[in-house]
Amino acid sequence: MDRAPHVLIVEDEPAQREILAYNLGAEGFGVTCAETGDEALDLFDAVAPDLVVLDWMLPGVSGIEICRRLKRRPGGAGIPIIMLSARTDESDRVRGLETGADDYVTKPYSVAELIARVRVQLRRARPADLGETLSHGGITLDPETHRVTRDGVAVKLGPTEFRLLGTLLEKPGRVWSREQLLDRVWGRDIHVDSRTVDVHVGRLRKSLSAAGSGDPIRTVRGAGYALD
Repeated sequence: MDRAPHVLIVEDEPAQREILAYNLGAEGFGVTCAETGDEALDLFDAVAPDLVVLDWMLPGVSGIEICRRLKRRPGGAGIPIIMLSARTDESDRVRGLETGADDYVTKPYSVAELIARVRVQLRRARPADLGETLSHGGITLDPETHRVTRDGVAVKLGPTEFRLLGTLLEKPGRVWSREQLLDRVWGRDIHVDSRTVDVHVGRLRKSLSAAGSGDPIRTVRGAGYALD
């Protein structure tokens, strides 16, 4: 919630890739770049992006197929994908959207407009960044007042547990790996052991369980944690 949104750019043209990376970085976004679809699939799991900017025409596997595969990944359905393409026909736009893209931008495009579209998609995907209240299973988190309740009972959380709960509440049921939670809650530039996640999840569980019935956090062995 406090971390800047991270964008994965998948573009094989160096000039286009550099322009996008520079401008998104200048706007405060975290940026990771991939030149091919296969590289994008690997980076998607490694960096847990908040949004993907994906070119249709890629060497090897097409952007359309990469879009389809990303949306099928665990947690991928909730990550917005903006498709870039020189194809301007309505049928191509429809195909891109039906494959799973959340937006479709034709080349040549305005970088300023693309960034505006990125912001729109992120606002939809990360409501807590807008100060919107998040609720699931009787748990309510208000980012503006920094208050959490469970079944109407106030829950006292430290700053890290608050951010951790906010992340879990954004995608109930999604399994987050320790590495993804470290990146999302602590940030990319903070180097801490992955077991730190276990400690803070334990604290969060204890606080939530004290205010309600049962433990709402599911441990997925070898994978991570999810809020059920």
